[in-house]
Amino acid sequence: MPVATARSVSLDGAVGHLVTIQADVSPGQVRVDLVGRVDQALGEARDRVRMAIINSDLDWPATKRVTVLLSPADLHKRGTHHDLGIALAVLAAEGSIAPELLAHCLFVGELTLDGSLRSVRGVLPMVLAAREHGITTVVVPEPQAQEAMMVPGTTVFGVRSLAQAIAVLSGQPLPEAPPVVRSAGANLLHWRGSSRHEDVDLADVLGMDDARYALEVAAAGGHHLMLSGPKGAGKTTLAERIPTILPDLAPEESLELTAIHSLAGVLDPGAGMIVRPPYSAPHHDASKTSIVGGGSGQVRPGELSRTHAGVLLLDEFPLFRRDVIEALREPLENGEITVARAEELVTLPARTILVVAANPCPCGEHRPDVGKDTCRCKPVALREYRSRLTGPVADRIDITRHVQPLSPHQRVDRFAAREDSATVRARVEAARARQAERYADTGWRLNAHATGVALRDLWPLTASATRILDEHVVKGALTNRGAVRVHRLAWTVHDLDPSSTGAPGPAVLDVALRLRQGRPLLDSTVRGRECSA
Repeated sequence: MPVATARSVSLDGAVGHLVTIQADVSPGQVRVDLVGRVDQALGEARDRVRMAIINSDLDWPATKRVTVLLSPADLHKRGTHHDLGIALAVLAAEGSIAPELLAHCLFVGELTLDGSLRSVRGVLPMVLAAREHGITTVVVPEPQAQEAMMVPGTTVFGVRSLAQAIAVLSGQPLPEAPPVVRSAGANLLHWRGSSRHEDVDLADVLGMDDARYALEVAAAGGHHLMLSGPKGAGKTTLAERIPTILPDLAPEESLELTAIHSLAGVLDPGAGMIVRPPYSAPHHDASKTSIVGGGSGQVRPGELSRTHAGVLLLDEFPLFRRDVIEALREPLENGEITVARAEELVTLPARTILVVAANPCPCGEHRPDVGKDTCRCKPVALREYRSRLTGPVADRIDITRHVQPLSPHQRVDRFAAREDSATVRARVEAARARQAERYADTGWRLNAHATGVALRDLWPLTASATRILDEHVVKGALTNRGAVRVHRLAWTVHDLDPSSTGAPGPAVLDVALRLRQGRPLLDSTVRGRECSA
């Protein structure tokens, strides 16, 4: 009997590796061998495939030895999505279907005992990997056909069962089969992500010009932001409106984020490509795995990756577990998260805008004004609480703003300027367009992504501004990392001014330093921006 070959994909994080499935059916001891470094779930495919073939009224080689090899043999393979490819390879080796029908095709799908297909995670990155190897025809479970079609130039067949897959390959009419059940996780994500922000707008925020400008700078340059202040000051209100001033995702960002959500198993294929920046605000009791990614079996993206190119709010930041806080170091610095396992090393993108919000004390009642201070926190608890807001993680946050509750007259000021999100978003889009032009020949999109070396060599500040920045480092007011982040901020402030030319000077640097150090901004900075837009 000839050896029959089918194709599948093994996922290593968001990276797909083409897998060749070879099946041999020959005389010998009756048994089924599945080789090629497979995990337990994949190892059980020998029973799923056998029963799926038998219950589909197809010929299973019951009196012969079946050997299935998944290569490359040194690549650890996991998941149940290889089932369809294994079944078709065995049938082709047995002679039930022509082996040439499997050539240049990708097969993805988990089989049930009656031969039906089940949806699997990660179809989009699988199809992307297959296209890179020249495979443009894919067979997937019916509900995920739309997801696979997101890859341009791909011919997609959505089927419900093993029998339908064979019919598609041979050009025969499709037999009847029950519909494949859709995943329920996608609907929940759609509800949280889409409808959650349809009713919020930056115009809802009264006053707080200082904080509003900080939000605009963070959105324009992709900078991380810390908001501190007493409870009820409006920290969460500000943070959840950042997505409303972000422009639609660039095509590359949209594809990256959609692939990540596919890998996480929360993509709604019917909604098409994700075009709006995501937003998430996990509870402070969230585990390290849920934030940075991981889990048993195949690594799943955490909230840092699922909000790639969007906004992640960590409200009540000091209440998060210490291991979660410390795990933020790498993604805040590099824009990616690496999950190390005994047999794998998975790297996922995590270029999110991180917003951390914190009260001044555990009870949230501390006020700078002694007459209004009602805090009753013990000194030990207060020191422990505030220690979470300092150190290496805090040094990686670009902007710090202290938010105070509005005074009674600010709440009833009917003549106060209330810019809506659309107006601010237009300025953010213009600033990002300038950054796109500046970094056209690099792998960066925003100022927050540029390295310190590149900024120093290719896009320096003016000589006088550089001298001021160096003085802050010498005096210990800034770390070297902090100086790089101030440099990035200066370029973003510069980009938000449509009349600016050349390199950022001392005036722009002063704004960046104030944003970095948490000092109040000048009225000339936060007012009248709509006039210059």
